[in-house]
Amino acid sequence: MPDLIGAGVIRHRRSCGPEPPAGPPCGPWRNRAAEKYREILEKRSPEEMRTLAQVKRLLERYQGDCEFRAKLTHDLDNLEGVARPYGIDIDPGQALPLFSPDHQRFGSAEGEDRWPLAKLWDDYLRDLQKICEISQEAGGCAEANPRFHGWRQRQMQRCASELGPVARHITHPVLAFELSAGCSVGCWFCGVSAERFEGNFLYTPENARLWHGMLKEAADLFGPAVQQGFCYWATDPSDNPDYPKFLEDYYRVTGNLPQTTTAAPLKDLAWTRWIMRLFDKYRCVPNRFSILTLRILNQVHATFTPVELMGVELVLHNREALQSKATAGRARERAGRPTQPRHDCSDAAQTEYSTIACVSGFLVNTVRRTVQLIAPTRSSDRWPLGYRIFGERHFATPREFRAALEDLIAVHMPENLTGSEMIGFRDDLLYQRSPGGFELRSSNWRFNFDGTGAGLIGELIHQGGRTVGEIEAEVARAGGNIFVAADTLQKIFDRGLLSDDRGLERTELAQPWNDFVSIAAAAK
Repeated sequence: MPDLIGAGVIRHRRSCGPEPPAGPPCGPWRNRAAEKYREILEKRSPEEMRTLAQVKRLLERYQGDCEFRAKLTHDLDNLEGVARPYGIDIDPGQALPLFSPDHQRFGSAEGEDRWPLAKLWDDYLRDLQKICEISQEAGGCAEANPRFHGWRQRQMQRCASELGPVARHITHPVLAFELSAGCSVGCWFCGVSAERFEGNFLYTPENARLWHGMLKEAADLFGPAVQQGFCYWATDPSDNPDYPKFLEDYYRVTGNLPQTTTAAPLKDLAWTRWIMRLFDKYRCVPNRFSILTLRILNQVHATFTPVELMGVELVLHNREALQSKATAGRARERAGRPTQPRHDCSDAAQTEYSTIACVSGFLVNTVRRTVQLIAPTRSSDRWPLGYRIFGERHFATPREFRAALEDLIAVHMPENLTGSEMIGFRDDLLYQRSPGGFELRSSNWRFNFDGTGAGLIGELIHQGGRTVGEIEAEVARAGGNIFVAADTLQKIFDRGLLSDDRGLERTELAQPWNDFVSIAAAAK
């Protein structure tokens, strides 16, 4: 899933279609993330960009090829000789802190003269981090849709305390569109357990009208936040020959060309180069190639120059690579790994990479005509794919699509707690009473609530089985201030510390996906 800081980060029988049409930026809003990315590229000289591309290739090869890694580590006196046969024409000795275990303790700034390539690369990564931050902010829609905005903020708060450091790289896009049903690649480690490929949403006149209508309805509902959407999930974009046409429509409506991630970049080079030309034209966000084997890495490096791949992150999933895989989906099944206690405060729990999900919003399948409301979570027996599903609706027209979104918002996104709502703390939080109130702990965060009545409020929520109104009434009977109690409860709610499962079990799981008729009728 999209990871803007990941662009180039290594550490831790079809027609190719017409040329992209020329024209000024489209869409009714500024694209702040794309503007920042273009600024990052434009402030560097062509020679600096060429050098960065070489550093990127060096790190890709080091990360993904154990033989190259061994040579580079054990032949420090001949680093250029080791790198040259791989098409790397820089001196790796000027980048040692980026890959050498014996030099990683040195900051690149300490040895700017000694390791100038490390300094150049680190400066580039720091700039990319700013794009990640901008993208997360750009997904907000406080003015266009305050109810959805508040819900997304709560999901971001929950992910920060539940997932730990990995949450910093989740940008929480509001939409993901699947333009196929299933996936033909079948990666053994697929974090979302993609089903077998069943068919495509092709760019027919009818489908093009539906697509345009859906994008316009989404743009009307969420404003510029819709720019943060993308067009894959448990699919591979390369399965759909018309995928680039849908991307261009997305750009025309929103002003952003979504990121493309494919695990089959060599299947149809004309298609892949079409995607790369779109990136070169609009320069909105880097694309990604998932590398499944060392052979594919070799072929990708042989097919594309380092400069061509500067706008493509290689996500190295081959067995020789150092990069770990998320314990979600098929990888979790294969590992047979039981769910860890959510309140485990060990180092392992803090660093566990247990989801590839990034969307806090809507997952749309255009083939099946479904909309699901989802958000990232730690993979578990209940949510093995690493994301929570709050509800699902169906649609057949743009108006029904909008009605489906609006209904999911109405059902699952209250702006404030209501007196009749039964509440409890999240299952992954450890509750403890304190002298002045109470404390909640996750594997990564600690929350303290102190003040008049806080201890009683915490105890009543922890015990469970009470509504908001009943908790406020008990606080009042104990001599507390009901307004202070309401304010404390709202703060707990806003920080994403209350369980969403209660409402989900009461509505969606009790009567799963049975309201298509009412939604369709409401849209007419």
